[in-house]
Amino acid sequence: MARNLFILTGASRGMGLSMARQLLTKGHTVLCISRTEQASLTQHARHSGASLMQWSHDLADSRTLIDRLDGWLREQGHAAWRSATLINNAGVLARIAPLSQADAADLLQALRVGLEAPMLLTAAFLRATEGWKAERRVLNISSGLGRRPMASQAAYCAAKAGMDHFSRCVALEEALKPGGAKICSLAPGVIDTGMQLQLRSADPADFPDRDSFESLKSGGKLTSPDEAARRVLAWLARPDFGAQPVADVRD
Repeated sequence: MARNLFILTGASRGMGLSMARQLLTKGHTVLCISRTEQASLTQHARHSGASLMQWSHDLADSRTLIDRLDGWLREQGHAAWRSATLINNAGVLARIAPLSQADAADLLQALRVGLEAPMLLTAAFLRATEGWKAERRVLNISSGLGRRPMASQAAYCAAKAGMDHFSRCVALEEALKPGGAKICSLAPGVIDTGMQLQLRSADPADFPDRDSFESLKSGGKLTSPDEAARRVLAWLARPDFGAQPVADVRD
């Protein structure tokens, strides 16, 4: 029976964990790539009848990962799959402070996880599956901060802006190919995750927008990870997925 393949990064917490749970249904194979495995996903897969694999890997060092992913995909063959989807969800915040105060190692990690890894994984995915007859999709989880600047958020804003723009470029490339993949860089809205807690906990002297993030929380304007995952996966399932290479679930 033809199956649906999903490759998801950052699946160990937050919206990524919620997406993994919701994707684990019968007929789905889900490959989760995170720094740590989640025992709860193993239990969920066992009860749902889905197939689950979890690879432990730090996306700040993606070189060995892309070789492993390329080799694994080539071993699969295209006949087994009805669809194949890569979801680049992982991301990290660098220290919340002006760029002049940034630590080099911290900046490198944020850019490697937030931009370098998605580009490398997308390239490996598209290359290894190019001959597949399955419907192929790439969903990049972006942010409104990729489309508007914010002080003390240079690394995160730059990574998400880069994600948006490389998605536009890949959309143009794939449109020239017969059976080319569909790609979308999607902003999921504001979500009640650990990243939001980091922003609310920042030193106001370093982060002038902290009050606005506190207001989002106190005003009940944050979406739960489960609801955000549901909205994102509904967008992924749209028949016109990829018509807009850069989009927002609130559009």
